[in-house]
Amino acid sequence: MARTALITGASSGLGAEYARQLASRGMDLVLVARDAAALERIAVEARSSGVHVEVVAADLLDADDRKRVEVRAADPRHPIDLLVNNAGFGLPLAFERNDPDDEARHLTLHVEVAMRLMRAVLPGMLERGSGRIVNIASVAGFVPRGTYGAAKGWLISFSRWANVAYRDRGVTVTAVCPGFVHTNFHERMGLPPGEEGVPGVLWLHAPAVVRESLRDVARGRAVSVPSLRYKALVALSRVVPDGLVAAAAARGR
Repeated sequence: MARTALITGASSGLGAEYARQLASRGMDLVLVARDAAALERIAVEARSSGVHVEVVAADLLDADDRKRVEVRAADPRHPIDLLVNNAGFGLPLAFERNDPDDEARHLTLHVEVAMRLMRAVLPGMLERGSGRIVNIASVAGFVPRGTYGAAKGWLISFSRWANVAYRDRGVTVTAVCPGFVHTNFHERMGLPPGEEGVPGVLWLHAPAVVRESLRDVARGRAVSVPSLRYKALVALSRVVPDGLVAAAAARGR
């Protein structure tokens, strides 16, 4: 694996798990999130593996904070070899009732911020002839599922193109597309554990998702769908009418 990874949304959930597993592989880390105290807890844990960990407390929806992170990502003195675009949040599926400003922030974080950070690290990676970019998307990006699915669909499409465009120059781009994962993602939407409306068989565990996705990243794959059950569901969604897929995808939040 590469030497230094920058991870957004690193204070909890999949971001924190990427930090743990990459540190265990000997990678130095740059951890980015809003919650400085939570980041420090993850940093202490990661440093126990003997790696260097830099903490960057930043709100990626704040223009000045976002620029700080972009500058750090592009710094040629301390290059980023692996970027994990993980920061994100969810909104209710009822688009017509959502605050349009919330929707705009949602789109900015999932698409614009990821795009800006990719653009920040890519020139250095291409100059060095090596690098990996990981965009945390979702199986929702393959199905009709509100603006969350639409935003993740952008990440999937861009990653597929970029992986073809840059892999011969040493840089791979992978969209990681998990299904429902046991993290605090739903709790931040006001849904306590057990009230998400998701059947138990559809839940995945963060350590397994990250392990499988890192195997796919190492292989240079453009799209990673962790777990056989979700691979099957994605394949099925391509042949089933949109109405049926949308109805099935509306289960859970």
